[in-house]
Amino acid sequence: MARRQGPILCGRCRRIMGADDAVCPWCGAGRPGPLWRIGSWLRGGLDGDWLVKAIITVNIAMFILSLLLSPRSAGSVMNPFSLLSPDQTSLFLLGATGTVPIDRFGRYSSLITANYLHGGILHLLFNMMGLRQIALWVVREYGAARMFAIYTLGGISGFVISYLAGIPFTIGASAGLCALIGALLYYGKSRGGTYGQAVTKEVTGWVIGLFVFGLIFPGINNWGHAGGIAGGIVFSLLLGYEERRRENLGHRSLAMLCGLLTVGSLGWGILWALKLWFDQG
Repeated sequence: MARRQGPILCGRCRRIMGADDAVCPWCGAGRPGPLWRIGSWLRGGLDGDWLVKAIITVNIAMFILSLLLSPRSAGSVMNPFSLLSPDQTSLFLLGATGTVPIDRFGRYSSLITANYLHGGILHLLFNMMGLRQIALWVVREYGAARMFAIYTLGGISGFVISYLAGIPFTIGASAGLCALIGALLYYGKSRGGTYGQAVTKEVTGWVIGLFVFGLIFPGINNWGHAGGIAGGIVFSLLLGYEERRRENLGHRSLAMLCGLLTVGSLGWGILWALKLWFDQG
């Protein structure tokens, strides 16, 4: 017997759809069905909460895989962020970026894959806690498609700046996370008013905190953070936010392209890593 689906939140406008509504009574988006996930990118938007959970799940899965490929690595006592950490070989195989992977091995796809790799359990936890909070906020103001596009393209921007600064080896979702912070910074400044000023004030505190954090702890890629924030601002300016420009087919197509590039890059990195791992075994 088919299970009857109750009231849900619309994936586009985040308002409640009744149990019998075939389309959202507020914005007209179609009701999610069993095979709705991919098609909804182009039809009417993707559920932002589901998308954020999917990004976090992929980050966790890649971290577990990196540990399985380097089971003896436990991390450094001097750096708590390397606790329970994979070794550099596994991270390189799965898609770490920097001047070494790009200049010596031509791994340009690492500009995408590095955004899903982490050097330790605390590194992963801090980034995922921040992503859960900030990404959902960006979804509310920009929509799920633009959030994912900014996360992906802003992350690439962060790692490009990092590469140009000569960083040899780097990983972490903080480049994409900083792009989302940049998106909120642009939103607050652009929107203005009491709410816009409140957003700007809170996000500015995050930026200052990131800068101080990067000065205190070793191994923090401040170039990647700065590049991510700058990229987030630029792409937010180009794509706009919900109050000024509703999510459209172009936004959803861009998000779909980012998704395909991400899946393809991660898949290629995993296959290459597993092949070399089994060949050596």
